Amino acid sequence: MTAATALDKQIERYRLMTGEQRLAIALDLHELACDIAREGIRRQHPEADAIEVERLLRHRLELARAA
Repeated sequence: MTAATALDKQIERYRLMTGEQRLAIALDLHELACDIAREGIRRQHPEADAIEVERLLRHRLELARAA
């Protein structure tokens, strides 16, 4: 299967889903991205506690929104 064929099949499956199902996938992907970003923040700032990690994550999200 080529990448283009796989993408077409994926889009076809998304079209068969309800809006609620697609929203659930989007929210799961957002949370996964945030978890990955948190891990990056912890590696860059090993001294940061959980509150500081969340503050830095929110700051990154604000920067991405402004871009």
